[in-house]
Amino acid sequence: MSYRRAFKIVCGFAGGSAVFVYGAAAAQSHGYFGDQQGQRQYKGGLAVLQAAQPTTWVSGNHTVSPSGNGWDSNWDKRDPSLMVNSRRKESAGDEANTEVENNKPKATRHIFLIRHSQYNLNGNGDKERILTPLGREQAELTGQRLAALGLKYDVLIHSSMARATETAHIISKHLPGVELMSCDLLREGAPIEPIPPVSHYKPEAVYHEDGARIEAAFRRYIHRADVKQKEDSYEIIVCHANVIRYFVCRALQFPPEGWLRLGLNNGSITWLTIRPSGRVALRALGDSGFMPPDKLTRT
Repeated sequence: MSYRRAFKIVCGFAGGSAVFVYGAAAAQSHGYFGDQQGQRQYKGGLAVLQAAQPTTWVSGNHTVSPSGNGWDSNWDKRDPSLMVNSRRKESAGDEANTEVENNKPKATRHIFLIRHSQYNLNGNGDKERILTPLGREQAELTGQRLAALGLKYDVLIHSSMARATETAHIISKHLPGVELMSCDLLREGAPIEPIPPVSHYKPEAVYHEDGARIEAAFRRYIHRADVKQKEDSYEIIVCHANVIRYFVCRALQFPPEGWLRLGLNNGSITWLTIRPSGRVALRALGDSGFMPPDKLTRT
């Protein structure tokens, strides 16, 4: 068989096949397919490719080492086993164990963190920074999505800032009978200095004040259920991107200074689940897939 004919057979007549064969041969020659010695054959200067053989992976070389930071089961200071004084445990025995059992939460809390819709960035002060027409449309879509989930919502809490208040009121139209509450602690702010730092975001003067307030909001709203709560709850909190991002990092026990690495669309839904044991799961982060692509914004 002539060299030219062999070349055509190997490369095929479809455009681009030669590039694939050449690239694959080069990769194989460098050992990228994990072939053992003797598995490569050459004829007429061209590599004849064989099926890649599985490589033996050494687990110690291909895994990430644990950070060493274990899960703090008492992150919300509500672990019943730690709320009973240790000395009382020793002296009371079964009585203390009964007290612990009686103080264990039984219900799961589902918390829906909603970012406000698009608003007028050029407004003079908070009162003028109301929703744009698109923002009002986004709030309608978010309300429709929450209603479509078919859950029995217990309360709708919102930041007292204009854009969050307006978003919450539009959403509430789709959830008749759900109590509406306002909270100043949920106002937007800078929770903690982000790492890595960014040159365009340096509100050093407000970290101390805003951080304490947003942490207070976290402690008020993000925790396991009270022992008196008998049924699972579904609560909605309409607030701001920085607050939500900080809440997520704190609840999952991720470094809180990483909050700025997360991005959230306007009107998006973040869903946290807190089990009676104190375990936390993030079921959705910034979900906005229920909105058409031309309605998505992040302002």
